[in-house]
Amino acid sequence: MSTLAASTPQVRYLTARFHVRMALAFVAIAFLGFSPSYWAPIVVGTLQAPPIMHIHGALLFAWTLFYLAQTLWVGTGRTSSHRSWGMAGIALFTLMICSIILLKITVIRLDDANGMGEASRHFAAIAICNLPLMIGLFALAIANVQRPELHKRLMVSLMAGLMIPALARVFLALFAPPGALAGGPPPPFVALPPTLVALLLILVAMLHDW
Repeated sequence: MSTLAASTPQVRYLTARFHVRMALAFVAIAFLGFSPSYWAPIVVGTLQAPPIMHIHGALLFAWTLFYLAQTLWVGTGRTSSHRSWGMAGIALFTLMICSIILLKITVIRLDDANGMGEASRHFAAIAICNLPLMIGLFALAIANVQRPELHKRLMVSLMAGLMIPALARVFLALFAPPGALAGGPPPPFVALPPTLVALLLILVAMLHDW
């Protein structure tokens, strides 16, 4: 028992450090994944997008940075700051989810006007069908704030799922034939490889626990 008690602070430190590193990985994926299709076109001034896309992008990146800040507060022993910002996190997550829905509606309408509405609806269904899972994971994480071990595992699973769009853009940038996206939204099956990578991120956390 004395050996176990002595190792507990070290175990907590290693766990906190792992979650900070996972949060940094999520930030890198979110920013680098959207660089070819969002950040780079903004820099060179070639991006033509509806305002809701910029609002959604700002909320998504803000949420990713907020998650990093939350893990850093826990990792540095400032748990009170982590908890005091909890309501802000709930509000930010809610706004982000609403922005996803509004963005998908806007994109479908624009594609519909260009004769690609059917393909756009098929592709948008991936994100729309994924929303209940994301909301459910977040709700469970909030319901278990008094159980930190479960809370942080649910949040890692949530963050891994939110990385799928960014990972998908990496696959499209690397493997899509030149001009493939000019014909409209990609087919739904392109979401499979980034989903598998997101599951690998969860597997990394599971192996860490083990």
